Amino acid sequence: MDLNIDLKGFFKRIKTEVLEKQEKQKNDPAFIENESHWIKCPSCESLMFFKEVENLNHVCPKCNHHMRIGAKKRIALLADEGSFVEYDSDLHPTDPLQFVDSKSYQKRLEEALHKTGKTSAVVSGSCTIDGVGVELVVFDFSFMGGSLGSVEGEKIVRACNRALEKNHGVIIISASGGARMQESTFSLMQMAKTSAALKKVDNAGLPFISILTDPTFGGVSASFAFLGDIIMAEPGALVGFAGARVIKQTIGKDLPDGFQKAEFLLEHGSIDMVVERNTMKKTLHDLLKLFSKDVA
Repeated sequence: MDLNIDLKGFFKRIKTEVLEKQEKQKNDPAFIENESHWIKCPSCESLMFFKEVENLNHVCPKCNHHMRIGAKKRIALLADEGSFVEYDSDLHPTDPLQFVDSKSYQKRLEEALHKTGKTSAVVSGSCTIDGVGVELVVFDFSFMGGSLGSVEGEKIVRACNRALEKNHGVIIISASGGARMQESTFSLMQMAKTSAALKKVDNAGLPFISILTDPTFGGVSASFAFLGDIIMAEPGALVGFAGARVIKQTIGKDLPDGFQKAEFLLEHGSIDMVVERNTMKKTLHDLLKLFSKDVA
């Protein structure tokens, strides 16, 4: 019990420090001038002006490669301006197993907090998308690889509960390596917990749209990510359970090229659509209206 209290106080203190630092950097001209003006596409390796890529929502103008973006940018891209209200930001992970591998779990959480200013891999809240109310859950891969832990599972369940109260649909945007090994069975339990919550949403006749982004693997893809009424993915997103090398070693056979990419999954019926990032908001709005009970 004392450990949990100390961790909560620590997270609150560090989060304040990180936010103050980010605010100072944002307002410091020297910091802005020292930012790199160029970015290399990880797919075609073209060198481009950063602002050009940023204005295209981090999509390469040369090869259409969809680069990874954080939860904040994802929310700004989809939610109507000023409409997003975050919930459960005060939830903090604990270390009930006092897990240690090459580093302690507590140390990894501290490093993730310093790096991202967040206390979990999920940002959840309510917003509108072109005027349609929805509960939005967004994974951020920069926080411990977007791994699914107890806090992440709880945020998803609470988003489902809000959807039931407000008669909203649910959208979950996944970017995760899977269940968080440092939480062991506590993490694996989130697969069943989130699936049960989404079943309640389904029973109420409310839509659940699952968006798969690069990468979506492990316990996330094995649970809620593939339970959507509509399952869509961004172009080129890698999606699967285990990595290609592990599968090849297990079955002892060569695998088709790009067999874990979104386009391959679409071709073989595993997902419903592949949607460009720049048209994602309109597509979501159209689907939400289609699912709406107000439609005659």
